[in-house]
Amino acid sequence: MRTRVVFNQKGGVGKSSITVNLAAISAYQGLKTLVIDLDPQANSSQYLLGDDATYSVDKPALEPNIENYFEEVLGATQSKAGLLGNAIGSLLKNRSKGLESYVHQTPFKQLDVIPASPSLGALAHALEAKHKIYKLRDALKLLEGKYDRVYIDTPPAFNFFTLSALIAADRVLIPFDCDVFSKRALQSLIENVIETQDDHNDQLEIEGIVVNQYQAQAKLPREVVQQLKDEGLPVLENMLPPSVLMKESHHQNQPLIYLAKDHKLTQAYLSLFNEIEQK
Repeated sequence: MRTRVVFNQKGGVGKSSITVNLAAISAYQGLKTLVIDLDPQANSSQYLLGDDATYSVDKPALEPNIENYFEEVLGATQSKAGLLGNAIGSLLKNRSKGLESYVHQTPFKQLDVIPASPSLGALAHALEAKHKIYKLRDALKLLEGKYDRVYIDTPPAFNFFTLSALIAADRVLIPFDCDVFSKRALQSLIENVIETQDDHNDQLEIEGIVVNQYQAQAKLPREVVQQLKDEGLPVLENMLPPSVLMKESHHQNQPLIYLAKDHKLTQAYLSLFNEIEQK
């Protein structure tokens, strides 16, 4: 089983789109694939499950979800009021569950998802205080043999959940938008990954930087990408062009490989998938 985390501390760089579309291609090609959504915005969950995973003031988040799993990790069930129960019977019952209990099938063959929850972040302090940073890694080990690929979408921050994902993963993909602000943010991002490698997960590899929204005819994107390469950063050769098709894909809750297999953007994703799979 190969586990990839898609991580960037900067928002709006296409993390969820990249996570879902690479995972969908993986499943389309016959690999049993799981998406774990650790971003409270739940974009990956909604992309794959549509209205079922869409929440609002009067519509609660889809359950079971990843927040429920971390409640289990804490050994209690969080009530809607935000209080932690401590019934021993509930604790013993919950301890027997693993990540499989929180999986939802998507409409796409071979592709499952553990959805996110908007209130996930409220658990971070309690999880940190009880030193639960390795629990996601340990739970994923129990899925060995049940999935071929796992893709983890992360929040746009370096927090408990992002660190848990990096500790649990074999490889990290870094989405990158071609602008100066994204380039400036790369240094601290890579420093965080290297520190995680040193302190928690010496098996973690930076698989590469995924250049998103790349306009080959424009001067600035070409210059920025060349600067990254000149600095020795692992820029993946297959870059993703901008296209209105991505918005249509989100709107229809259809990954590109199912919506428009022969489109230029879909073909770029296929080439990117083949590149990382050959590494």
